[in-house]
Order: sequence, then C-alpha cells, then structure tokens
Amino acid sequence: MSCRNRPLPIRQAVALGVVHGPAELLPISSTGHVALIPWLLGWQYAELDGELRKSFEVALHAGAAAALLVVLRHEVADAAHGLDARRVQLVVLSFAPAALAGYALERPVERHLGTPGTIAFGLLAGGVAMALADLSPQRRGHLQADARDALWLGLAQACALVPGVSRGGATLAAARLRRFTRADANRLSRHAALPVITGAAALKGVRLYRRGLDPGLRAAFAAGAGAAFVSTLASARLARLLERGSALAPYAIYRAALALAVYSRFTPATRARRFPRARP
Repeated sequence: MSCRNRPLPIRQAVALGVVHGPAELLPISSTGHVALIPWLLGWQYAELDGELRKSFEVALHAGAAAALLVVLRHEVADAAHGLDARRVQLVVLSFAPAALAGYALERPVERHLGTPGTIAFGLLAGGVAMALADLSPQRRGHLQADARDALWLGLAQACALVPGVSRGGATLAAARLRRFTRADANRLSRHAALPVITGAAALKGVRLYRRGLDPGLRAAFAAGAGAAFVSTLASARLARLLERGSALAPYAIYRAALALAVYSRFTPATRARRFPRARP
C-alpha cells in the first residue's frame, strides 16, 4: 500500500491539531505549520494524497473557528448589537477580496505554490512585511477604521492565500501600515479574519460532505478537529497577553528561523519536490 493511500495516524492528527490552535491565533501561519512540520519530521502525513490533506485542514479550521466563536463571543455580540451601515460596509470590504481571490485562485495557488520552499518563502516575506509595517506610528484606534482600511485588510487577506504568508500576519501588517495602534491592529485583524475563517470552513465542509469521507479516516479527522478546538481555546489567553502592545518583530524572527530550517533541509533531490497534489 502506498503512503498516499494509508490511513492518517491519529497521533499525527492530534499533534497537528494541537499545533494548529496557537498557530491560528498568532501571526505565524497555521497552514504553513501544518504543512512544514510533518515534512521536517518525516511524518507519514506529508506523503498523503493532496485531497486528503486538504480535507483534514478543513477539519482543523472548523475546530479552530468554533473555538474562536467561543473566545470572541462577547466581541461578536457587541459588534452585532451595534451593527449599522458603516460596520456592514467594513465587513463586506474586508471579506470580499479574500472570498473572490479564494474562489478564483485557490487551485492555481495550490498547484504552483505547494512546495516546502515556496511556503518557507511566504513565511520569510510575510515576516519582513510585518517587521517593516510595525515601524509605522501608532496614531489610530479601531473605531476610526473606514472603508479604505477595510479594503486594505481585505486585500491583505487575499494575499494570505499564498501558503506561509499568514492571514493574521498579513492583516496585522496592513493595519499597522494604516497607523493603527498594535492593540487596535490586533482587534481589527481578529474581526476581519473571523468571517473568512468561518466562511471558508463552512464552504469546504460542505464540499467534504458531498464528496464523502472514508469511514477509516473519521476518527483521525474528529481527533484533529477536537485537538484544534481545545488548543485554540487554551491558547486564547496567551494570545491576548502577547497582543497588548506587543511588537511584531519576535514573530518575524520566528518565521525567518522556521524558513531557514526548511531551506537547510534542501538537497538537490528535495529542492523541487512538491507535496502530493490535490486532484483538480
């Protein structure tokens, strides 16, 4: 039996779910970590069929999205209570570019940017952008956000379609470039990301339901989603502590270190190697 057709080991599914939670909350790219850690450690997961890995990532995102709804329930309730035309406009403008880019470019991006090297480049480039953006002055609060700010956040989320860039990192960089304070940039980043994360998980979940899932994989998928849910909840307090005026440079340094770890593993045989692709 080939590696691509073997079941997903539950221990690997749980480990990736545990990693996914904090990586989703911090600007370090959850997708990049879920792809690169198995590759670096030589796990069987890295050799699984691309469609299977995509489906598993849906399960992880669903678990994390459910936890985020719990963690941010008060902020979501406050936003819904004060919903007006301005806030609707902000939500639409921050959501639409990412939704359109995902619909039009998801498959091409997966086909051409699916190597460990390109993911590492996304980590490195995104980290540099974060560090430079964080040099901007802190002059604005989240209540001052307007349509142009929302569009910047939306375009940043569209750029995060590139593996390794990180949705959180891209939106934080965009908000800091718009001169929002670090704390308010974090708030705007969370509010912009939640609809995209929830919408993407729901859409891909429907696709997974229609396509069906091998009964032998259900336990591993459930374990991974459950681990992502628990780890996201457990990491929420840490993320809140780190975001209180925290500079982005430490995250940029970590991202660069992970990228260099990937590049250090390259040999002529692995340089052009791709993860197994999803079926078109």
